[in-house]
Amino acid sequence: MSLPIIFVIDDDQQVLRAISRDLKNHYRDDYRILSTSSAKEALDSLLELKNKGEVVALFLSDQRMPEMEGVDFLCKTTLYFPNAKRVLLTAYADTDAAIKAINEVKLDYYLTKPWDPPEEKLYPILTDLLEDWQGHYRPDFRGIKVIGYQYSPKSHDIKEFLSGYLVPYLWLDANTEEAKQTIKLNNLEAKDLPAIIFADGSLLKTPAVKDIAAKIGLNQSAKSDLYDVVIIGAGPAGLAASVYGSSEGLKTLLIERKTPGGQAGTSSRIENYLGFPAGLSGADLTRRAITQSARFGTDFLSPQAVKEIRLKDNYKTLVLDDGTEIIAKSIVITTGVDYRQLLTTGVDKFTGAGIYYGAAMTEAASCKDKHVYVVGGGNSAGQAAMYLSKFAKEVVILIRRASLADTMSSYLIDQIGGVDNITLMPCSEIVEAKGDTNLQQLAIKNLNTNEIATVDADALYIFIGAKPYTDWLCKNIITNGKGFIETGRDLNQCTDFDKIWKYDRDPYLLETSCPGIFAAGDVRAGAMNRVASAVGEGSMAISFVHKYLNEV
Repeated sequence: MSLPIIFVIDDDQQVLRAISRDLKNHYRDDYRILSTSSAKEALDSLLELKNKGEVVALFLSDQRMPEMEGVDFLCKTTLYFPNAKRVLLTAYADTDAAIKAINEVKLDYYLTKPWDPPEEKLYPILTDLLEDWQGHYRPDFRGIKVIGYQYSPKSHDIKEFLSGYLVPYLWLDANTEEAKQTIKLNNLEAKDLPAIIFADGSLLKTPAVKDIAAKIGLNQSAKSDLYDVVIIGAGPAGLAASVYGSSEGLKTLLIERKTPGGQAGTSSRIENYLGFPAGLSGADLTRRAITQSARFGTDFLSPQAVKEIRLKDNYKTLVLDDGTEIIAKSIVITTGVDYRQLLTTGVDKFTGAGIYYGAAMTEAASCKDKHVYVVGGGNSAGQAAMYLSKFAKEVVILIRRASLADTMSSYLIDQIGGVDNITLMPCSEIVEAKGDTNLQQLAIKNLNTNEIATVDADALYIFIGAKPYTDWLCKNIITNGKGFIETGRDLNQCTDFDKIWKYDRDPYLLETSCPGIFAAGDVRAGAMNRVASAVGEGSMAISFVHKYLNEV
């Protein structure tokens, strides 16, 4: 972290050099000394320092300056660093103005020129002020700051994107005093929100995800035109495939359209993954896997989506959303699944404004002391309820069944039963979401009595199953009636398989109806829908990639 700043302003260059020299001689180990002869230049630099997360501990300003008087300058600095100490450097004739300024602008001290010897007339005074400042100083957050409205879908998308890439950020609700001050200093208007201030002080207004990705250093263009294997989707299966592909010498590219980790990446706690008896979060698992994959040399492209696969001879051409084309010798599809939408009146209106799909960790802090509902009876819903219970006053799990026993792991049911502020509401469904600009109420129907009750609700998290992300696939890749990709021996039972498959051999275990294109994880028909099985399939897919590459 950068050292706190002592900021010196004096239009007399000789005086400025002298005071700067004395300050550096005594304080350089604990403070940075910045100096300028222009009060206007100094004020212009304060916004940049503030946005970068820098902190000024003390301002030392001359009183008589042509652009503005020192008292006026010190008054303006309170907009940027209100807790900094302020000292006026005066000639003997200006002491009356200095004394008046003590009350008017909360001046902490005034020094008369000359200050020789500094050991007697400068250092003791400034050291006392700086020690007092240190006693009350609390470091500001240094990093990305996101300013927006809590119930703004655009704000939610940005927070979810940054969280998905494990980028630390500070959320500033536009209605708080800190946010209002930041908005004022940067001359922002409501139409400019959400806005992001980056660690270098630069600012983006209502940014697109790709603009944010470029600023945080994500790679959005491939480094090569030809790869041994391209993996589409950076969930557990895709990450495992990338680790094994790169570690075994294959030129490997991993493409992700949203954020890495897939649905597992949003899980607050995975407790049945081998080797982690205390459990681990989806974010932690994702971070470890990405680091491991990068260490072996995987190229990572994100956020980018593949919109088409073209086949020619033994090569596969992937066409990205921006029109870029990448050629691969083999492909592993690990696109996973998307959360299934709840088609109930009002839900679409408030999505991102109190209603969320799989965003428990992103929005949990905003649920402090509030009433929260979770729809779904699977492990994802249970893990979300457990995590939200640490923040919310009450968490209600809504399910259509009579109990959780058929859909949720027993260890998770036991944990939920031991939490006082989690309530199960069985045999129930939501018939309407209500509110003005954000979710405020839910109409809930009792499926046994058909009675409808309206309850207050601050947030709703939906986990009602998933559908595969396969709409973009070429017609030669066979899927089942629900859109999951058929692979291996199961293809022999599929209509038109004989017309598509032209090889003498049967498809490998995880191979699709197109030779050299494999599928692994939740997107594959018959998958187990567990993190461990997805990791195993992603790893196994690479062994079949080797077999395929050896025969072409």
